[in-house]
Amino acid sequence: MYLATLAPVLAACQGSGVTVAAEPVYASNLALSRDFCIAREQGRVVPADPASYQALIPTLSAGQTLILAPDEYPRLVIANIRGAPGRCITITGPTGSRRATIFGEIGNNTVEIIDSSYVVVSNLVIDSRGIPGADGIKAPGTTQGATHHVVVDGNLIIGAGATQQTDGISTKTPIWNWIIRRNTIVGAGTAIYLGDSDGSAPFIAGLIENNLVLDPVGYGLQIKFQADRPLIPGMPGGAQSTIIRNNVFKKDDRPSPDGDRPNLLVGGFPATGPGSGDIYQIYGNLFVDNPREALFQGSGRISFHDNVLIGGRPAAAVFRDHDLPLKLAEVFDNKIYSPQIGIQFGSPAREGLSVFGNIIFAAVPIAGVDTSDLRQTRLRGAPSRCICLVGP
Repeated sequence: MYLATLAPVLAACQGSGVTVAAEPVYASNLALSRDFCIAREQGRVVPADPASYQALIPTLSAGQTLILAPDEYPRLVIANIRGAPGRCITITGPTGSRRATIFGEIGNNTVEIIDSSYVVVSNLVIDSRGIPGADGIKAPGTTQGATHHVVVDGNLIIGAGATQQTDGISTKTPIWNWIIRRNTIVGAGTAIYLGDSDGSAPFIAGLIENNLVLDPVGYGLQIKFQADRPLIPGMPGGAQSTIIRNNVFKKDDRPSPDGDRPNLLVGGFPATGPGSGDIYQIYGNLFVDNPREALFQGSGRISFHDNVLIGGRPAAAVFRDHDLPLKLAEVFDNKIYSPQIGIQFGSPAREGLSVFGNIIFAAVPIAGVDTSDLRQTRLRGAPSRCICLVGP
């Protein structure tokens, strides 16, 4: 119904000169995020079944692939496993109608990744069976080592919705260069939760793309704010981008007993030192439905563009201080339908605000800033283009 209502409005605004921006490049992690597991040659393939697979995992070396036969498997623990650039260790299941399913167990997470790097987990069904606290995939906190350069690709994650605090994918340790791609997460308590509540487990230089997130109780995706970063060998320095693109984040109207949550929330970066120049690039996503909260909320440094947002209360997209301040907000070329507010600014963006090229169908298109000034607010080097504001 929303899309049918929007169609003529979008067509009219698109005809008035709105263009799609080219993908911006802010930082240096793009090639690394895309390429670190691309193999130059095929490594050894190791077949496995439920009786053998846990014993085989510690024996895997760089470049090898463990293929699980279609069957039911006990929990998967990947600990102290290290591949290499272009020679990742892969644990995968078949892609046909018969799948390899990892089942949850009381008192444990269904899949754990501990102190490991250059690892791929793909094409698995991960079923936590409705067990409270049994996260689907988790990188737990550890006192040593580091978990980085991990690909979570093409998995179906179910049964992680016993409580709002049960997560589909969760990280509770400092990590970097994770790719979370092409996963389907259905009915989780929180679908994806990256970082820790005290800011001590930063999620750095990640790529989150082409995921389908359906009907979580709480967040579809939350990336926690970051306090001062720990000094860990190999952690990237300089300005980095975390990219969130081409995902679907849809919620239903189930109650959220631990508090209503946006479909996507991103927190700020450290005030000074490593990470202070990082940015979120959020584009090409579809946000659908949230009866009691915004579809998107962000603080820190954000480029938010070419997204489609349908619904949200009291606003579709909210930019404001949360645990840390809003510093930079570049908001352009989005298409928004909201019954109340389209874009809401609850705090000033200390380093700069750019809002242009958005198509907004809402009772209040933009709140919290003087819209008369927006036409003069541009990204550096960006072409002039219209702002299409459509009221009720």
